[in-house]
Amino acid sequence: MNKQYYLNHSKIDVLFKQNKDDFCVTEIPLYEFSGTGEHLVIKIRKKDLATWDAVEIIAKHLGCRPRDIGYAGLKDKNALTIQSISVHKQYEEKLNSFSHKNIKILSTTYHDNKIKVGHLKGNSFFIRLKRVTVIEANKIEQVLKTITQHGIPNYFGFQRFGIDGDNYKKGKDIIDGKLKEKRRNLSQMYVNAYQSHLFNSWLSSRIEVSKLVAAFEPKVIYEKLDLPLDIVKSMKKQAHPFKLLPGDLMSHYPYGKIFHVEALEEEAGKFNLRDRVATGLLAGKKVKKSIDLAYKYEEEFDLETKEDGTRRFAWIFPSEIQSNYKEDKNWFELQFDLPKGSYATEVISELIH
Repeated sequence: MNKQYYLNHSKIDVLFKQNKDDFCVTEIPLYEFSGTGEHLVIKIRKKDLATWDAVEIIAKHLGCRPRDIGYAGLKDKNALTIQSISVHKQYEEKLNSFSHKNIKILSTTYHDNKIKVGHLKGNSFFIRLKRVTVIEANKIEQVLKTITQHGIPNYFGFQRFGIDGDNYKKGKDIIDGKLKEKRRNLSQMYVNAYQSHLFNSWLSSRIEVSKLVAAFEPKVIYEKLDLPLDIVKSMKKQAHPFKLLPGDLMSHYPYGKIFHVEALEEEAGKFNLRDRVATGLLAGKKVKKSIDLAYKYEEEFDLETKEDGTRRFAWIFPSEIQSNYKEDKNWFELQFDLPKGSYATEVISELIH
């Protein structure tokens, strides 16, 4: 898929490598741990290990099953990451003798419940770009101002699609009956990748529409996109670069109920103020659909996937953005927070193209 960027600047030629020195992730828990209860909460720092790998290593040492260990989200292998996991406190004594070169225990506490997938507010990132000249640093700062103001598309990152980037094709083949995968976890992973591919494709198409609306006169858009002229004029007035359509399914941001757009200009204004955002479809069962003109652009991606569907933010707003340019080393360092399920690599992708 040729992904549409919403910003129009040329490529910024810098070096970005996802590794433990230049890519750091710190989990932001959904809630404060109580300090009491039957579950031991372990804050770990890991490097060069996926979350599953770290869980298996710790489980083996404790003498429990990996599924007895709870975690809120999966963290990158090619990064230095800090996250909390939980296990029943009966294993606390064995934890005292734990040692591993790629895993460091930072602290422990207690909580009433096991940590479960999704018990996560978001993640905080530190990223270092290298080989950045003064001119490029200035350009990055300008782009960052726009991202701070308008946010970024909430694309699924390349990590979602496997090493070769083609897991979604296997997912489509499973749905079409061309491929059989007996292992449930792999089958689900492939189909989830296909759902993500469909979402990314829909989001790219909507960004393309938004850029056309911004670039051309309403009459030209009316003829080119077959949208009602009054709707095109209303979209043209919208301050945010991602243009809403009647019938879009919105969600209060960063969380809240989902509802259809009725008063287009009013909702667009609140979107521009970060109070709510449009959502995109992860195709499947038991999921709400957009309606009216919005569904005209969603229908193509509303396919049977045999998995439950859901809605995903089409747009996100990175917060706590900080930057620091080290001219003597040609390093540009970034820090920012993202809501759960969003990809820091997509921030970098939109930033440097």
